[in-house]
Amino acid sequence: MAQNNGFLKPHASNLDLIFRLFDATLIFGSHLLATRIVDRPFGPLEVAASALAILAFQMLGEREGLYMGFRGLTLRNEIVRVLGAWLLVIPLLLIVGFASKTSHDYSRLSTVTWFLVTPVSLGLFRVVLRSTLAELRQRGANSRTTAIVGLTPLGERLAIEMANAPWMGIRFQGFFDDRQTERCHPMPSSLPGHVGGLDELLARARAGEIDLVYLALPLRAELRLQDIVEKLADTTATVYMAADFDAFDLLNARWSALGEVPVVSIHDTPFAGVDGSLKRIEDVIGGMLIMAMIAIPMFLVSIAVKLSSRGPVFFRQRRYGLNGEVIHVLKFRTMTVAEDGAEVKQATKGDQRITRVGAFLRRTSLDELPQFLQVITGEMSIVGPRPHAVMHNELYRKQIRGYMLRHKVKPGITGWAQVNGWRGETDTLEKMEKRVEHDLEYIRNWNLLWDIEIILRTVFSSAARKNAY
Repeated sequence: MAQNNGFLKPHASNLDLIFRLFDATLIFGSHLLATRIVDRPFGPLEVAASALAILAFQMLGEREGLYMGFRGLTLRNEIVRVLGAWLLVIPLLLIVGFASKTSHDYSRLSTVTWFLVTPVSLGLFRVVLRSTLAELRQRGANSRTTAIVGLTPLGERLAIEMANAPWMGIRFQGFFDDRQTERCHPMPSSLPGHVGGLDELLARARAGEIDLVYLALPLRAELRLQDIVEKLADTTATVYMAADFDAFDLLNARWSALGEVPVVSIHDTPFAGVDGSLKRIEDVIGGMLIMAMIAIPMFLVSIAVKLSSRGPVFFRQRRYGLNGEVIHVLKFRTMTVAEDGAEVKQATKGDQRITRVGAFLRRTSLDELPQFLQVITGEMSIVGPRPHAVMHNELYRKQIRGYMLRHKVKPGITGWAQVNGWRGETDTLEKMEKRVEHDLEYIRNWNLLWDIEIILRTVFSSAARKNAY
């Protein structure tokens, strides 16, 4: 009988319940603490609000995968998911309080304190828990023995991920493959080597020496995979199939189902479900706060544009928005022309069409301020790929692979490409390729903290104003 290497291992199925209980306790305790800080009573209304918050957070947390274990989830991603779920709970509580006409019965100070303390306590709990488990796992406790079937490039990537994350508690035993070594993908000497064939793997799994098996064979080996899975069904090992979809240039791939048929998306938006709601809350709250701050500057800019040259104050241009739908992007007019036809010439350095006031507006990006109205209405986002004129979209979609994938999200006022200096004139194909590369990187790896970083860099970084003319 194999030795049990982890005291938490037999109770893994109960970990989600433990997490839920701790989260509920922390949400309730944070509310209680907030009322004590401001010297307010903790009455039935506070209990009801805490109960609603706990229920909503755990439902959102379930959707975000907070209660499914985190061996493959980074701490940063988990903290972002916690923050995202809690930021959706807050407007729900405010709406319920308003609809039930009880919002005036709560202390504003204690409520705001509760809203701030709760995500901190939930995050700290996860930091402490992970640190404790990481220490235990590095000492051999709560670990799981793992094997990889297939000496393949995908198998190598899996092994490297395991080696780089000892906190996950995965003890990699080696590769199993029936092929001769010379026919297999060569592995670096730093990784465990070829242990044996499938028979050896089955013997170890039946003896309870292997907990997890990762199948790292190519998708074309369907019959071989089916045979291996059938044989592993005679063991108690947990089996995962690691599919190498990278050849398809994935964009936010996720598993789903069409009826009873499991499917995987190849190109998808990151803003589905909770993430989409979180992004919209960010845009509405951020857009309204910014509009409140820029109302007077916009009024002054409007006067300057009107007095500096003949023509309208605003300029609207057709551009592609979410899913390639045409939107009319609103800007302060900065040129003596308003091109929006079959041919649109990009602004160049020293462009004679740019007015004197327009040059200042473009250099400081003040010409983009009216677009915050479109953020609030939902046509645009504060952060996202910058929209291009329709004519430029039709030109570059034929020359740059994956160009149209940047329209899987709403266009933004600022973006990852812009704060890295890839803005302004794209007089070479390479410049547009770099812009698209950064846009797709943003879409693949989006999180709320990254949006905040981009906004701060837009305001304070000189790179964000590079090539602004």
